[in-house]
Amino acid sequence: MGAFALLLAAGALVLALTGRLKRDGWRWVGGALGALLTGELFVKGQFIPAALVAVLTAWWVWRDGLRRKVATLPMDEMEARNILGVGPFAADAEIIAAHRRLISGVHPDRGGSAELARRVNAARDRLLRK
Repeated sequence: MGAFALLLAAGALVLALTGRLKRDGWRWVGGALGALLTGELFVKGQFIPAALVAVLTAWWVWRDGLRRKVATLPMDEMEARNILGVGPFAADAEIIAAHRRLISGVHPDRGGSAELARRVNAARDRLLRK
């Protein structure tokens, strides 16, 4: 069991060094390692530590998913227009141009945060959906 955990950790390190393992990937690697540790503790008969590790692993895996659900709360049209910086009579082309301008600066691949990118995308979706 320990050899498999080392192999998984080595694979995660290789993926991280090559840039292929993003933030979401770390969450699942941590979940896999937690599941391995839970199984190992359970097999050894250490049920209370196994339960504790299982709960902590579940929290680790699902915590970002819960944040994303909260971040996708609906926004009104005025808030969406304020985020994108467009007026009340902006055409679809203006909304798309404002979105492109903003998302290029706040996207996580460019050093921005995922939360800001979600809000800018939600504002665009809200205004184009009307």
